[in-house]
Amino acid sequence: MEHRKLKNSELERKSVEEFKNSAKTPLIIILDNIRSLNNIGSVFRTADAFLIEKIYLCGITATPPHKDIHKTALGATETVTWEYAENTLDVMKKLQQENVEILAIEQAENATMLDDFSPETGKTYAVVFGNEVKGVQQEVVSKSDRVIEIPQFGSKHSLNISVSTGVVVWDLFAKIKQQ
Repeated sequence: MEHRKLKNSELERKSVEEFKNSAKTPLIIILDNIRSLNNIGSVFRTADAFLIEKIYLCGITATPPHKDIHKTALGATETVTWEYAENTLDVMKKLQQENVEILAIEQAENATMLDDFSPETGKTYAVVFGNEVKGVQQEVVSKSDRVIEIPQFGSKHSLNISVSTGVVVWDLFAKIKQQ
C-alpha cells in the first residue's frame, strides 16, 4: 500500500466558528505558573486538536496575544476558550463546586498511573500542569481530587510540560471517546 501525504486542503479543518460550535471533550486544562511562552502556545494547539472545553492560565502564565505564544499556537488562541486567573486554587475551588474533578499531573505519593486511570462517563475533568522547574504547587496537589502520574521508564523521569499535556490529553480523549 502506498501512502501519500495529504494536502492542507484535504484535512477538513474546522473554521473558527465551526470549532466554537462543536461539541467539546469534557476536559479543561489548568496551567499553573508556566513560564515558557512556547509551551503555552503548544498547549493551545493540543487543546484545539482535541476540542478541549477551556484553558485556565494561572499565576505567572502569560496570556494571548503574544507573538511567542502565537508562534507555536498557530491560531489556536482564536478557537480555544481561555481565561486568566491569578490564583490556581480559586479556579480549582470554582470548578469543584461545578462538579468538575481536578486531576493534578504530577509525580506524587499514591498517584494513579495514567494508564490505570479510567474516566467516568459523563464527568468533566480538569487537568493541572505545573511549572517547568517546580511542577504543580504542593498546595494545588493537596487540594486536587486525584493525582495522575505519567509512567516513565528512562533515566530522566520528567517530560516537557507541552509533551505531558499532549500525552495526558490524548490518553483521556481516547478513553472518553470509547465510552
